Amino acid sequence: MAETSHPFSGQIVLLAGAKASVTLERLSELLERAHEHVCTQRAIYDRQFERIDDGDGLVYYLVDAGHWDEVGEQLGFSARESDAIRRAHTAQFRRAGRQLGRLDEFETALDIREVVVVNAPVELSR
Repeated sequence: MAETSHPFSGQIVLLAGAKASVTLERLSELLERAHEHVCTQRAIYDRQFERIDDGDGLVYYLVDAGHWDEVGEQLGFSARESDAIRRAHTAQFRRAGRQLGRLDEFETALDIREVVVVNAPVELSR
């Protein structure tokens, strides 16, 4: 998977889109644009936010509340579209929490912060 392809399974995209009333096709496009934006800012995210690596190729950043509203505004997304992106990132984070046996900890983090999910950077071999 290329770094700029969004890191979400079809099931997560489908659920997030349905809850926010955004079509699957449109949400996939939005997630790719948002993922590309975040990846261009990865150094900033690494410096400013707590980072969790799941060991399966995804990285989670715990960011300030309202983060997806700000990113959505920068990228020209509607409030509904920004909400769908937030829902997808949150659902992926909860899924990782269940898989890692850390769901309670992850849920507590979501009480005060939002989450950004990106593909782990590809290590270049020398």
